[in-house]
Amino acid sequence: MGQGSATEQRILDPRQLAAEVRRLTATPAQWVTRVRLDPEGRWYERIAASDGYEMWLISWLPGQSTGFHDHGGSAGAFSVVWGTLDECVLPARAGAGVLVNQVRAGEVRAFGAHYVHDVRNSAAGSVAVSVHAYSPPLSMMTRYSLTPGGLTVAGTEGAGDW
Repeated sequence: MGQGSATEQRILDPRQLAAEVRRLTATPAQWVTRVRLDPEGRWYERIAASDGYEMWLISWLPGQSTGFHDHGGSAGAFSVVWGTLDECVLPARAGAGVLVNQVRAGEVRAFGAHYVHDVRNSAAGSVAVSVHAYSPPLSMMTRYSLTPGGLTVAGTEGAGDW
């Protein structure tokens, strides 16, 4: 067997990221006191980082959402620890409407690089909290607008923007 580079060995695939999210959500003492609520928008904080991956804690008041976005070349996983989030995706086939999948507390979603979704707290009266992991660490995100013709690029953000 050949040896991969050190960088290759540190990059986690979606399955491994899901395992990291499960590990962290199972130990709330490591992060629960850091949760904040912000009526101006989703609150988020990077709570772990290495060369190969990073983890974020996000809180969501009713109606808060990410909008459609990708994660650049990073794979990811997230789990809801309180409440329920809706993950909205646009199927690849032309003319298909947005699919909405509820992600309840304890559930994990994992995805590869360049995956596009919108995550939102659609609940009218409850807060949601989630843990997210990305590998390699996020360096760029593209934001999209949903138009009658599908998704169009609305802009890009670099790591310094969040």
